[in-house]
Amino acid sequence: MAVKTQELKLDIARIGAVSAILMQPENARACYVLAHGAGAGMRHASMDKIADGLADRGIATFRFNFPYMENKQGRPDQPAVAHAAIRSAVAEAARLCPGLKLVAGGKSFGGRMTSQAQSKTPLPGVKGLAFLGFPLHADKKPSIERAELLGGVAIPMLFLQGTRDGLADLGLLKPVVAALGAKARLHEVEGGDHSFAVLKKSGRTSEEALTEVLDTLAAWIDELA
Repeated sequence: MAVKTQELKLDIARIGAVSAILMQPENARACYVLAHGAGAGMRHASMDKIADGLADRGIATFRFNFPYMENKQGRPDQPAVAHAAIRSAVAEAARLCPGLKLVAGGKSFGGRMTSQAQSKTPLPGVKGLAFLGFPLHADKKPSIERAELLGGVAIPMLFLQGTRDGLADLGLLKPVVAALGAKARLHEVEGGDHSFAVLKKSGRTSEEALTEVLDTLAAWIDELA
């Protein structure tokens, strides 16, 4: 399947421009606005693998840098800045991919910020949110405070979580997802850490675990109205 890749600049009102990448396979049926995690930008190898894998499955991706990553600053942006970046990315993805089903989310910090933005004011046209390792709490500091805003999200949500994820105690996350009702689904990646990497003794490779993640994500997107 031929894939068109565009290097872009995303303008964020009153904040500035950041880099972005649209990967669109021919006959794409959806576009996933894929936000990066706190420690690595949109060009990280893991983001490349996700985008490539989704393209193979007929799903376009719109990646972008948050301003702090674009400007090589150490600390992640304040939520208001991150939310503005996400809103701009969603609007640009919708403009560039007319007619495609639109979903949003991303890895860790990016997914969490997307959930916050959606809970405050729904992202126009977005049919669902997919989280690639939702960071329920800081490492070794179990808490559910970060989940409080999820109740304000009215569209479907998919939580893809490794069972060894140190930022999401499944004993806490499972009841959180259950309380969200039919709109939320949790898929556990057996043996996966926060990045879905698995140990050698698990009997499978990290590439196989990622295949499970992407297959599950693509099937969920297809189920969305």
